Amino acid sequence: MARIIEERGFRIHAGYLDRAGQETIVARLREVLRAAPLYRPVTPRGQAMSVRMSSAGAFGWVTDRRGYRYEDRHPDGMPWPPIPEEVLAIWRDVAECPREPECCLVNWYGEGARMGLHQDRDEADFSCPVVSVSLGDDGLFRMGNETRGGRTGSVWLASGDVVVMAGEARLKHHGVDRIRFGSSTLLPQGGRINLTLRVVT
Repeated sequence: MARIIEERGFRIHAGYLDRAGQETIVARLREVLRAAPLYRPVTPRGQAMSVRMSSAGAFGWVTDRRGYRYEDRHPDGMPWPPIPEEVLAIWRDVAECPREPECCLVNWYGEGARMGLHQDRDEADFSCPVVSVSLGDDGLFRMGNETRGGRTGSVWLASGDVVVMAGEARLKHHGVDRIRFGSSTLLPQGGRINLTLRVVT
C-alpha cells in the first residue's frame, strides 16, 4: 500500500509499485528501448549529460546544440514507440488530469550520474502535471523553488516510488543529486531508471 508524502508541494506516492509491478514495467521498457535505444544527449552548450535517455509516446524530449525541445522522432530517425499500458495506468491513477500523457521520457542513471536542478517548462499546458516513476537504485531527489536559488529540500526516492508535480510544484526546480548505486536488485547491472510522463501540446 502506497504512503503519500507531501513535500514542498510535491506529492510522493512512496511504495506505489510492488516488486512484481516494477518487474513488469522494466520488461515493457526493454521493448521500448529495443525500438528506440538509449543515447547520451548533449546540452545546447555541447556538454554531454551524465544520464542516457530515450522516450515513448507521440513526442520525445531531446536536447542538442539546437536547444531543448520535443520531437516526434528519435535522433536516429525512427518514431518513438507507444507508452506501455502499465505506465499509462499509473498516470490515470495519480495524475487527476483528463488528458493522456504524450511523452514518457526514459532516463537511465548509471554510477555517478545526476540531473541538475531544472524546470519542466517546454510544455504548452501547465495545468497538466508531471508524473515521475522511480525504478532501480535509490535517487536523492532535490526540490527547489519556481525561481533559482533559495532553500531546497531533498528526499530519497526508492524503486516503485511515484512523484506527482502539480499545482504549486508544477514549475518548481527539481533534480537528482546522486544515486545509491547497487542499492536495488531490480536492474541486474544496477542503476536507476526514471520515467517522466508529460502532456506536451
